[in-house]
Formats: sequence, C-alpha cells, structure tokens
Amino acid sequence: MIITIGVMTTPTLYFQGITATSNPHKPLSGLIIPTGCKSIDGLPDAKCTPGVINNNVTQDNIKDTICKPGFTKTIRPPTKYTTPLEIELMKSYGFTGDRKDFELDHLISLQLGGHPKDVKNLWPEPYLEEMTEFTAHVKDTFENYLKRQICNGSMTLSEAQRQIATDWKTNCIEAKKCKESVP
Repeated sequence: MIITIGVMTTPTLYFQGITATSNPHKPLSGLIIPTGCKSIDGLPDAKCTPGVINNNVTQDNIKDTICKPGFTKTIRPPTKYTTPLEIELMKSYGFTGDRKDFELDHLISLQLGGHPKDVKNLWPEPYLEEMTEFTAHVKDTFENYLKRQICNGSMTLSEAQRQIATDWKTNCIEAKKCKESVP
C-alpha cells in the first residue's frame, strides 16, 4: 500500500521519542511515502527503496560530476526536506527510537550518481551495530571504495550502481571491503 503525505499543519512532529520541527514550506506535500517496509539486516526493502539514479550523472561526465571534489555538496537536499522525510520513512520501516540512531541514506549514494531527492532512493539506515552489523558506516566505506573504482576507471558507473542497489552487503564482502558475517 502507498499513501500520499499531505500538508503538515502542526509545528512539531512526534514519533515514539523522535522529534523534528516541521517546515513552513511543507517539503513533504505531494510526496508518495511507501508503507509496510521491512529492513533485513541492514538492507532496505527493495519494493520500497529500489534505488534511483540521477540522470544528470553519466559515464561520459563523471569527471565533471561525481569525480569532481565537492560535487555532492551541490546536489545534497536541505535538512528542511530530509528531516521530515526521515521521520516518515522511519514510520514506514517500523523503526522506533531516536532519529540520531539512523541516517537518511541514499541507497545509490550521491557519490555514485544516485538521485538526491527521490523517495525511492532514500531510507532510514541504522547506525547501531545492535540493529545490524552492516551499519551506515560500513556502507559508507563500500561507497567510497566504489567511487574510487569508478574514478580510476576500474569499474563503470552502472556496475557500481548495480552493486550498491542490489545487495551491497554481498558485493562488499566479495570485494573484501566488509567482514563476513559469522553465524
């Protein structure tokens, strides 16, 4: 089921100990927020967060986009957009607790040519190892590795996007950039 978030009228949003001040510009107005999402050991729900690429980043222009220092700062969405969205997506994923224990993550990161604002590319990724050993910090390390591979010509942009959007944990382990899970 998908619901549409309408206009926020209260000055503050509350969700099981999570608080964020709303924005008078109503950044979520008209966005379609998925419902019933489930994360399994650090991976987002593929039906809710399949990943979306930024069509302005291509293999032909990587030297002027993702491989150029400071590029992601030019396209990163503002917190007035991301904070309320993170709270709504935490609800969608059934996450409770403090918002600081999560990162509103781009499944296909900005440094790998991911879409900056599309809800299908954003999800609340856990920071805490108690929630998953494949935390946001682990994924960040793999993203940095993939970006280096793209920028040095060892991997294509589309291959890196595929690796991060499908099963980044397995791909990270196979690249020997993540430890294997111990049963």
